[in-house]
Amino acid sequence: MRNNKGLFKNSLFYIVAFLILMGVFFFATSNKGETHNQEIQSSQFVKQLKDNKVKDFSVQPSDGVYNISGQYREAQETKSNSGSSFLFGNSQKTTKVSSFKANVLKNNSTIAEITNYAKKNNVKMNAKEADTNGGFWTNLLISVVPMLIILVFFFIMMNQAGGKNGGKGGIMGVGKSKAKPTHSNVKFSDVAGEEEEKQELVEVVEFLKNPKKYSKLGAKIPHGVLLEGPPGTGKTLLAKAVSGEAAVPFYSISGSDFVEMFVGVGASRVRDLFTQAKKDSPAIIFIDEIDAVGRKRGNGMGGGHDEREQTLNQLLVEMDGFSGNDGVIVIAATNRSDVLDPALTRPGRFDRKVLVGQPDVRGREAILKVHAKNKPVSDKVDLHEIAKQTPGFVGADLANLLNEAALLAARRNKDNIGPAELDEAEDRVIAGPAKKDKVVSKKEQNIVANHEAGHTIVGLVLNDARVVHKVTIVPRGRAGGYAIMLPREDQQLMSKKNAMEQLAGLMGGRTAEEIIFDSESSGASNDFEQATNLARAMVTQYGMSEKLGTVQLESPTQDPYARKYSEKTAATIDDEVRRIINEAHGEAHDIIEQHREQHHAIADALLKYETLDEKQILSLYRTGKMPEENNDVDENASFEESKEELEKRDEERNNHDDSNDSNNDQQ
Repeated sequence: MRNNKGLFKNSLFYIVAFLILMGVFFFATSNKGETHNQEIQSSQFVKQLKDNKVKDFSVQPSDGVYNISGQYREAQETKSNSGSSFLFGNSQKTTKVSSFKANVLKNNSTIAEITNYAKKNNVKMNAKEADTNGGFWTNLLISVVPMLIILVFFFIMMNQAGGKNGGKGGIMGVGKSKAKPTHSNVKFSDVAGEEEEKQELVEVVEFLKNPKKYSKLGAKIPHGVLLEGPPGTGKTLLAKAVSGEAAVPFYSISGSDFVEMFVGVGASRVRDLFTQAKKDSPAIIFIDEIDAVGRKRGNGMGGGHDEREQTLNQLLVEMDGFSGNDGVIVIAATNRSDVLDPALTRPGRFDRKVLVGQPDVRGREAILKVHAKNKPVSDKVDLHEIAKQTPGFVGADLANLLNEAALLAARRNKDNIGPAELDEAEDRVIAGPAKKDKVVSKKEQNIVANHEAGHTIVGLVLNDARVVHKVTIVPRGRAGGYAIMLPREDQQLMSKKNAMEQLAGLMGGRTAEEIIFDSESSGASNDFEQATNLARAMVTQYGMSEKLGTVQLESPTQDPYARKYSEKTAATIDDEVRRIINEAHGEAHDIIEQHREQHHAIADALLKYETLDEKQILSLYRTGKMPEENNDVDENASFEESKEELEKRDEERNNHDDSNDSNNDQQ
């Protein structure tokens, strides 16, 4: 809900409103009675008095002149300007006035003349006392009112600078923490695929609700819990669930909120944050992206006096110093735990480190079910199959997958989300939206089709680690086409054989271009990038090179330019990477040469149908034809089962032919 009171809290609003009211007041008072009162000159007054047009008048001395005001016997017509007009310029109007005002100098002859004409025409003449208060009040307003306005203005500005009632706003409150107690509607039941991680945090919530259960056994709750893991795995969602489940104040703040342009602000905000939390203890403090202030000390340009390091020092003291933080639990989230200061991650500060990693197939299915609760998903959709087809997806990816499917269903005017929408959404998340209207020449289409068919053939033959799921030549994103090869099962480890099979699959596209067209294109650039990174990791991280041995020369989080080995070792690494890729290239070349017919069949089918699924690819590989509806192939059979069945039939056919040959020889 939008806060509509912000305008009225602004001092500038009141200043402008005051000036407008003052202007309206002076305008109204200056024009009051303008249509019934007329300012005339002294000569005009004497002439009208002589012509017996004046009914009565009063004389009042004031600052060396006489102020005369009176009434006409009959209303007089007068012409006056009605104001300027944008279209017609200045205009005049005729009005009738019944009273007048005039100023007459204190001249004896003029006063005598006025007195004679008044007596002659029997005009009533009154005298008033001199107005001494008017000048006093005028001087008072002129001298005091501006001073009052200035004082009020400065009072409002100082109030804004310091913050109302000791608040956080303004310059004077820059060292105050911006975090305030919040409460989330997310529960642990809304978090799926992270059962072990939830258990760690459930224990924290239970301790805050029932501390005697743990204290009677001498147990101490951890001072801090560090949630670490890749982006999108649900670290912040877990913190929101803790906020929703815990019946205690929950302070949420980002690591970057501590650091400002003013020196000492970060440390001051840390102190203020923990002071507030201790007053409301038991309480929870959640610091998102703590690596913004928790990086290792000594790397700043200012040495120990760096502003970020002062903030970190204060955070270390508050978490485990002499004052202690009893009743306050700190939960922090980061995806760069490797850069955090060791003093911050030691026991006593962040006692528990919870790795929030990528979910497995069961976790992905549970996440899909959570995000599908409020969406009309068709009964034909199998979320378990979707989970199997999305290895490597994290919670954010799966939420985006279902959201894209819902958008596609709405675009197609459907009442529910079907398998077609989920399949298309999966492709959109992986490679981007399809560019079906993009103009591609037949020559380039032929090259792309044979390129992707090369990936497919190598993947079909070397299918121990990965299974070909789909291949297409429809452009998506920067890719002219792509082949989706999914892992057979979730793997935590990768063997050298699996790595070599992946490399051969990546090299299959360029190899097919060389065999079919005897030329190379730029379409394999992304394949080379992935292959080079994988081969380099095999050499420098996984110890899969005989020349370099079982040593780790590089780290996944290490700066690639900060190497710690000699030039000779660097040259050896380059030679080994090139050798491994050349071996994979040679293996891909042999496979495609041995399966030229199947490669040709898949490439032709891609040119005709543009996209092939797993069933169609398997049928083309086995029979060279697209599958028929009423065939004897089990649609649910895996590629290995179908391959074994094919080999069994070939063996039976060969045995049958051999038996016929032997019978003919006996005859």
